Amino acid sequence: MPLKPVLILAALLLCAELPLMAQTAPAAVSGGNQHLEAGAGLSDFDVDWGHGRMLGGTLWVDWSYNQVPSFLRGVGIEAEWRDISLNRSSTQPPNYRLDTIGGGVIYTLRRYGNFEPYGKFLLDYGGIDWNNPEPEFDHETRTVFAPGLGLKYLIHGNILVRVDYEYQFWPNIAPMSSGTHILDPQGFTIGVMYDLTGLYRHSN
Repeated sequence: MPLKPVLILAALLLCAELPLMAQTAPAAVSGGNQHLEAGAGLSDFDVDWGHGRMLGGTLWVDWSYNQVPSFLRGVGIEAEWRDISLNRSSTQPPNYRLDTIGGGVIYTLRRYGNFEPYGKFLLDYGGIDWNNPEPEFDHETRTVFAPGLGLKYLIHGNILVRVDYEYQFWPNIAPMSSGTHILDPQGFTIGVMYDLTGLYRHSN
């Protein structure tokens, strides 16, 4: 799952949707029923293999519906894609990479000024690549569990800075050495989100 083609595809899809969003945003703002954000960030992860942290990119889409009972307010859905494949150290396989795509539940606490803390739990489809003496066995896929937490900060209009921490569980990975173990990469992503429904701008 190379980084560049996915980013180009995401950009094209976003451009294609902009006219539709321009038409539907006023209704969403006036009704205040839905909240949609999208964004991207740079990830810095301890990949749990060798020494040194690796870099990559992340895409997010967050959606929530506001006309719900009070005990469900703040609950939303997050879709996330991440590719970690840059800045390998000499102790890591030369083709080592981690890719995840999936989604789950995100819970946003009440806003404190321009700050908005949240927690999340995602279920991802993950792929891992590494060098192996046996060429037919250098890639595995797994169901990945990924809890996390973070903070969004409104900086201007509908633009937010996001800092995200995620801890991943990759079960039963068979590395180059014998045996299996749980891979648990973890790291931070800092990026920018755009509030497509305008709820931040209109609620200030």
